[in-house]
Amino acid sequence: MSEAAGAIPRDARIFVAGHRGMVGSAIVRALQAAGHTGLLLRTRSELDLIDRAAVRAFLEREKPQYVFLAAARVGGILANDTYRADFIHDNLAIELNVIGESHRAGVERLLFLGSSCIYPKLAPQPMKEEHLLTGVLEPTNQPYAIAKIAGIEMCDAYQRQYGCDFRAAMPTNLYGPGDNYDLKTSHVIPALIRKFHEAKTAKAANVTVWGTGIPRREFLHVDDLAAACVLLMAVPRQAWDARVGRPFVNIGTGTDLTIRALTELIGQVVGYEGQVVFDTSKPDGTPRKQLDVSVQYALGWKPRITLDTGLRATYAWYQTTVNQA
Repeated sequence: MSEAAGAIPRDARIFVAGHRGMVGSAIVRALQAAGHTGLLLRTRSELDLIDRAAVRAFLEREKPQYVFLAAARVGGILANDTYRADFIHDNLAIELNVIGESHRAGVERLLFLGSSCIYPKLAPQPMKEEHLLTGVLEPTNQPYAIAKIAGIEMCDAYQRQYGCDFRAAMPTNLYGPGDNYDLKTSHVIPALIRKFHEAKTAKAANVTVWGTGIPRREFLHVDDLAAACVLLMAVPRQAWDARVGRPFVNIGTGTDLTIRALTELIGQVVGYEGQVVFDTSKPDGTPRKQLDVSVQYALGWKPRITLDTGLRATYAWYQTTVNQA
């Protein structure tokens, strides 16, 4: 990305929507580390992104030049399948309000954060950007995926109709500090870390994991994603059009592993020595989700944090911040 990158002025007014979430907080850390001083940060109690009037008033008053749209309602298979109406409603509302009102307020550039679940359940592997909307989605997270696809389309529509410099990044599965460890709503890595830690503490003989362990997944540390997002935001429009050629770009590692292998790795990191039981009556989700990252690499960016290193740091964060055990 070095060749195509421009620069975000360090005193630019930058609104990070969702700055307390895992992704938003990582973007804030990256911006602060780069010396940016004009960050605009609001908690949900200070600014409800589902309230369009509130979003409009905030953007008119604060006049941000750049917007990172990292706010979203997120969760794992159980949460997505249980709270289907909430997931599509809340995510669509956030996107409609922030993207639409950013256009109205004259925001110079906006980066929307999507998800790799936008791709068809049986998409060719690895998944390229052009595979979007070429097949049926995974049923368990379809409402969330449709909302994220709508966000991409909104960015593209505003760019085509009004010339807005709105673009999107589609990260692979994420993990790292700030993650959600509630077993009813969490993703696979935090769920496994918590399960193994509690089993180790209780000296439990076994741990039950959903599914067969056969599906393959790709994982990216959230601090790597944040670094990519800051660089993507800085790419000038002409360079974006020439090198990306579409409204969004995949962000990932380009490698994956089975859930069984991930489970074994997390068990080693946590130090759990009991038995793992796979509950095959539970859903697996999409068989495989590996991103094609050739566009990302052509822009000159690649991740730096290995999965083993990232998991060890994440478990340490869990022990000191979440569990304190």
